Amino acid sequence: MLFNSYTFLGLVLLTFIFYYAPLFSKHQVKILIIASLVFYAYDQLNLLLLLISSAVINILISYYVIFSRESRKKILAATGVVLNLSILAFFKYSPLIGSSFFAKSDSIGHFLLTIPLPIGISFFTFEGISLLIDSFKEKKLRSNELVPQSLAKHAQRTLLFISFFPHLVAGPILKAHDFLPQIEEKKIAEIDWVFCFKKIVLGYFLKMVVADNLKDFTFWIAYPYFQSRSSIDLIVMLFGYSCQIFADFAGYSLIAIGFAKLFGYSFNENFNFPYISTSFKEFWKRWHISLSSFLMEYLYIPLGGNRKGATRTYINLMITMILGGLWHGGAWSYAIWGGFHGSALSIERFISDKFKIKYNSFINFMKGAGVFCLVTLAWLLFKLPEFSHVIKYFQSISNNFMQKDDAHLIAYILLYSSPVVLYHAVYAMRDTVLAIRIQKADFAFYGIMLFLITVNSGSSGSFIYFQF
Repeated sequence: MLFNSYTFLGLVLLTFIFYYAPLFSKHQVKILIIASLVFYAYDQLNLLLLLISSAVINILISYYVIFSRESRKKILAATGVVLNLSILAFFKYSPLIGSSFFAKSDSIGHFLLTIPLPIGISFFTFEGISLLIDSFKEKKLRSNELVPQSLAKHAQRTLLFISFFPHLVAGPILKAHDFLPQIEEKKIAEIDWVFCFKKIVLGYFLKMVVADNLKDFTFWIAYPYFQSRSSIDLIVMLFGYSCQIFADFAGYSLIAIGFAKLFGYSFNENFNFPYISTSFKEFWKRWHISLSSFLMEYLYIPLGGNRKGATRTYINLMITMILGGLWHGGAWSYAIWGGFHGSALSIERFISDKFKIKYNSFINFMKGAGVFCLVTLAWLLFKLPEFSHVIKYFQSISNNFMQKDDAHLIAYILLYSSPVVLYHAVYAMRDTVLAIRIQKADFAFYGIMLFLITVNSGSSGSFIYFQF
């Protein structure tokens, strides 16, 4: 069920009415679970079995990790993590294995290529892993009695954690120790209406006005259409896609944060103006924060982080980013994308360790421009998962300078990208008089965004991160 559909808004309204009705106040968790399962099963009922199966595995194993004797905890937790990763690998990477190691005519290869990718599997699998690891560490769980001795109650709470519809199919990725403490009876009087309004309106604006309009112009990045476009068109389309993927995913995250808060649950921010970053390290502290913090906490640090010398640090960075790239999709281009970011992080760390350089404002600006350009070039691996098509795209940029530019396409991409540019610019100048005045008049801008959502939304489309 798409966030940008009337069906979804109807589900939210109906759920909200029952959720806060005094008659049903003791059943709020059950109401959210029912709404979440309806949300997930709306388009593909058969996939509901996978979600519930994943939840059951994590419910049972996390419970017994907490309440079993010490000698069994590690084996149980490791088994649970392996089961989660196996489910993820089967559904997400079978087509990659089939296309890489088997002929299409081979029966095994054909079978692997036909396995569907369930929406949201990368997100709810990681959340199950979070629950298992936090249970093993007893991180803010048992000491606060957040995993109750009642298995039925634990099952109910865990199913809500994994299936809660605002974050279910595209995040933010939740951690058990952040979400489980919040499960308690909610009161309608406690709703922060202004916070919810701002998050939801900004999110829908970024998605429906910016991303959905840009997608009709960045469509021409697809193979083979880009080959007939001019070099300027190709560069501008890449810039537009960079703004589109931010608006699309940040928009989803803002909507999710707003609706979660409407039901009394707080999610951490998932994007913090990433395109003002002056380094790749800063970029990953600002972009898809829930994923980068998950990889940091559950992969990079357990691998040794930066505690085992420079060489091991670079290896850990590469492993973390390559696996983070593969998390996004079952194609080698995603691994290359992760490797690119891992290399950039390693090079930055090497320079930082070897040279103590002081940067002035101009140099920082140029660094920021460089990071944005490199990040934007790397997004091409998302748009064109076939790596050979990425090479052809860069060849077209190099060869098509004599092609006629499409002024209409360029103008519209720049127009619909401008809100993303302004969004970051106002934040970057947040201490200036102009930015302060804009912030004081923010409700006027939210009114304008509401108006534009009504009159200038693009054609409806699914969120880019649904495919991950």
